[in-house]
Amino acid sequence: MLNEPRRRAYLTAMQVVSWLPRTDLPFAAPSRPELLAPLPVFEDEVAQALPSVAPAVSRNEGPNGAAPAARTVDRPKIEMPRPSSAAKPAVKPVDDEPAPEVVKAPVVPPPRFSLQLLRAGSCLLLVELATGEPFQSRDPSYLLLKDMLRAAGLPDSPQIIGEPVRWPLLVRGQMDQGPEAARDFVQGFLYARTEEEPCTCLWLIGLPAIRFAGEVDAESYNLEFQVEGLGSAWALPGLELLMDEPQRKADVWRAMRQLMGRWKSVNE
Repeated sequence: MLNEPRRRAYLTAMQVVSWLPRTDLPFAAPSRPELLAPLPVFEDEVAQALPSVAPAVSRNEGPNGAAPAARTVDRPKIEMPRPSSAAKPAVKPVDDEPAPEVVKAPVVPPPRFSLQLLRAGSCLLLVELATGEPFQSRDPSYLLLKDMLRAAGLPDSPQIIGEPVRWPLLVRGQMDQGPEAARDFVQGFLYARTEEEPCTCLWLIGLPAIRFAGEVDAESYNLEFQVEGLGSAWALPGLELLMDEPQRKADVWRAMRQLMGRWKSVNE
């Protein structure tokens, strides 16, 4: 969940000066009462808004109040040259030009995913739940995860941390649930967990995990990279993808051998 400093930075980036949420936001600072009070109306502003009703007095009235007769002045006539019928306008009238079409930005639907956070030794694992349901002890994907942890020299009974992170948060409402909001939510959730207990390496397993926690894509599978505020991260294919395409396991094993010393030196 977003904390107050990250929420204010997010609103500042969107150039939102003042706003009022429809529901209570967790970790939000209390609203200032003076922002909700109605603005005072001053008498000077009301007087300026009213039209003037004072009668206009003509300066040309006679001694008896009657206006003098208007004098007729003979003015010389000036002959204006008439344009030739063959002359054509050089510039096309502006009114004939078609108005530019307004292109509306496409509406991006909110992403849908479910992630489970686990801890194995000094490593944190953010794993995609392909079915959206928590791991069961006999699930094939969970058994594969235990095999990967044994091969990495980590405890094969990882600790499940909290409930799965599901997105979108709300089925209805005006809250922004686009990709950027999902990324801020997932990263904020991981920041809080790493502050409670740091980790030497963050395993991001599955495309939603690497996309919304590490801000990378499938091209970064089996690569190590740095995430600001979270440290070292390792991107892996999803467990379901590894079971459907077993040839990917060889690439995972080669990358694991290069990174194994990072967490083995801490766990020993």
